[in-house]
Amino acid sequence: MQAQRKDRSNPVLALLRLIIAGTAAGVLAAAVALPAVGGAGVSAKSAVEALDLKPEELDEPPLPERTILQDSNGKEIGRFYYENRQSVSLDKVAPIMRTALIAIEDFRFYQHGPIDVEGTARALIKNLTQGGVTQGGSSITQQYVKQVLVNKAETPEEQAAAIAPTVSRKLAELRYAMAIEKKYTKDQILEKYLNIAYFGAGAHGIQAAAKRFFDKPASELTLVEAATLAGAVQNPARTDPNVGPESRERLLQRRNTVLDRMLQLRMITPQEASEARAKKLGYKDVEFPGGCEASKYPYFCLYVQYEILNNEEFGKNPDERRKLLQRGGLTIKTTIDPKMQAAADKAIKEYVSRKDKPVASQAMVVPGTGEIKAMAASRTFGGSKKKNEMSYNIVADAAHGGGTGFQQGSTAKVYTLATALEEGMKYGDGFPSPAGYKADGYSAFKNCKGQNVGDPSHTVRNSSESSAGFKTLESGTWGSVNTFFVKLQERVGLCSVVKMARKLGVKRADGQKLSEVETFTLGVNEVDPITIANSYAVFASRGKYCKPLAITEIKDRNGKAKQYKPKCSQVLEEEVADAVNGILSGVFTKGTMQGVGGIGRDAAGKTGTTDDYMSAWFAGYTPNLASAVSLGDPRGAAGHRLTSITIGGTYYPQVFGATISGRIWKDSMIAALKGIEAVEFTPVDRSQFGGCTEHCAPKPKKEKKDEEGPGDGDPFDIFDPPDNGDGPPGDRGGPGNGDGPGGNGRGDAGPVISPGD
Repeated sequence: MQAQRKDRSNPVLALLRLIIAGTAAGVLAAAVALPAVGGAGVSAKSAVEALDLKPEELDEPPLPERTILQDSNGKEIGRFYYENRQSVSLDKVAPIMRTALIAIEDFRFYQHGPIDVEGTARALIKNLTQGGVTQGGSSITQQYVKQVLVNKAETPEEQAAAIAPTVSRKLAELRYAMAIEKKYTKDQILEKYLNIAYFGAGAHGIQAAAKRFFDKPASELTLVEAATLAGAVQNPARTDPNVGPESRERLLQRRNTVLDRMLQLRMITPQEASEARAKKLGYKDVEFPGGCEASKYPYFCLYVQYEILNNEEFGKNPDERRKLLQRGGLTIKTTIDPKMQAAADKAIKEYVSRKDKPVASQAMVVPGTGEIKAMAASRTFGGSKKKNEMSYNIVADAAHGGGTGFQQGSTAKVYTLATALEEGMKYGDGFPSPAGYKADGYSAFKNCKGQNVGDPSHTVRNSSESSAGFKTLESGTWGSVNTFFVKLQERVGLCSVVKMARKLGVKRADGQKLSEVETFTLGVNEVDPITIANSYAVFASRGKYCKPLAITEIKDRNGKAKQYKPKCSQVLEEEVADAVNGILSGVFTKGTMQGVGGIGRDAAGKTGTTDDYMSAWFAGYTPNLASAVSLGDPRGAAGHRLTSITIGGTYYPQVFGATISGRIWKDSMIAALKGIEAVEFTPVDRSQFGGCTEHCAPKPKKEKKDEEGPGDGDPFDIFDPPDNGDGPPGDRGGPGNGDGPGGNGRGDAGPVISPGD
């Protein structure tokens, strides 16, 4: 009897029986009010003691924060996020926003402990009398706990459990809230809640919500705006202004409810409340799209994204690295230069339309650092076939979101040239280079495994007999003579040329090993503009190779920064690089770019037109900047050649390396380098590379006169200006002179009838 009286006198236990009874009757009161164990006059402390509840530490993983990409000037160029959130400290939130939220969600927040006994008891009574949950009683602390549990959930089942209307879940929530109240001050709890809360329209946290709804930071919110956002947190799905007019009307009504509550609590005056209620919703609908499709520089954005996803420094596996990128709150400062990027974009647009099937793409790299300054393409990135958009990174390799690339063409000849100079050959060294050439036996070419890859039945050809004759390292390069370079590769060794290409950073775009075949020097390997621009940058930096660099600094969510420096090594003697520069400089004045011309400062480069006009390249550099431009059809270069084709509104019978790619390179480099002081190449050491050794041109007979003109194949051709294949100056095309790759695919050294540059 005595025990019974004690039981009845305990309001906590009596209330508990009432809650259980209500739950059994189908009323979900426990979901809302169980933490409010007690009634009027019952303290939170006595209620907690009666239930014998003890604080339980809550695991609070970092909130998902957006990652921001910045250009080299610190301006945002893209963002990644799982939830669009930017956490801010409480002093960055307008005081009126804090007031509005407390008024509608927990007006006694600063007076009560982990739970508001009065508020939850009042909510319980109302819910029980009305037969359902019509009023909530959770404190801001409890709401924060629930949001943490929801954010921790990885699966839909875990998310459902985090908000399930069960007694056990509510008791656990209370234990966590007790620990939170001991761990943090009230201001800290309010700050955490404002940053974790979801406001609708994809905005997580008060800062993102302020910008999404009203295009301003949280620190500048007005009374009307604060009341709107405070009203949105209760049921953001129902009041999401993006859903439609009905949802906006509900949000407006909810805003007015907040204003009424603030007036009731004397937080605002009647006049302020009246003026605020009379105003429209004022929703700005400011979009903050994420991902590279929304970036101003989508191809570069993709490159940076894959730099993170491929690097174990940022996580043990791709999933961890993706989470860091989307949720880590990083600020990534990159190397992209807006001025140089604009120069590349403009030049490409001048010659190639985004509606064209062939795609022009360009990369710019700084010699000596490897910093990527521009990545551009003629097509919009997005993946819509109807709009002729690109769905992958055509400027880069597969490891950076790219595809299989295009055959390099005669831009690969420079690796053979560099090998010959490194092995001691001089500018005047050369040999007869006929219109067609067959290797002498199966052992003429060996790959780096010592295997024979030469085919004595295969004839490498130039485009016409006009490019036959005795050629030197200079004239053979300026004229881009196929037979000369195959013979030169035979002399220095195929493997030596392959090794030269590798140490300059050349690799296939698809990630496979380089095809070590007879026509390697003619450019049978498929590559990408970043790789080729960076390999040419080695010559510009006097033999220093630097790994392509896209990221210079990463700050974590706490502002701790890590710098990323260039990774470079000397792979070529300075004097050898100078000698390469000396010869490639002549391409603009005596070679295949003669019809296009130079850029008004020291520059060097090489054209590249592939077999059957499948793709066209130009790669070149100054001491300040290296760049490569490719042109090809991503539908399949072999089946969609650059012949009898209209590109950028201009009809071309054939497209050579200088025709479009060379002109894009020229225009973009002039604009990109505007305002940058011109730097000259280091003069060639003529004592080392001048003259010739035993491979000198035959001396002409005095009685013979050269009456046939340049390119006729006689020994006097060494003194004749080379046929550059571009036609008269300013011409947008013209017959070629024998440039082009040779084989027609990986490892295939098929017949070569090259079109020329």
